[in-house]
Amino acid sequence: MNIGEIIDFTTLDADIQELIRESALVRENSYSPYSKFKVGAALRCIDGSISRGCNVENSSFPAGVCAESTAIVKAVSEGKRKFTALAVIAEKQNSTTFTTPCGVCRQVIAEFGNIPIYLARTDMKQVLRTRTDELFPSPPFDTNSTL
Repeated sequence: MNIGEIIDFTTLDADIQELIRESALVRENSYSPYSKFKVGAALRCIDGSISRGCNVENSSFPAGVCAESTAIVKAVSEGKRKFTALAVIAEKQNSTTFTTPCGVCRQVIAEFGNIPIYLARTDMKQVLRTRTDELFPSPPFDTNSTL
């Protein structure tokens, strides 16, 4: 199964580089005292604005919120429902793989359509460019519907 392509950060359009940088900045706000696993996300809305989110853990494990969902919920709470791209940045210690959204986040992202997703590590050298339908190939509804 193909889930995207790895590309060099410097070859990305300036607006996507900005989105990844914004996800790196908001990652520093992560509240992750239990896992120590910081994640940041930045979502470009169709009006050009950026909604940012970081993961927020809770000692009651399922009560935490992922960065991707935080960014989307924040945008929706501000009346935005159409998005052009999502960037997520996280770092797995001693790993060359990219952190992909969890199953719940994939469902949340798919609710708002088939958008480009850019996954980066904190060194921002390479980026995995993918889309909603590559990470979540058989959603239980039409991801191309308009809201």
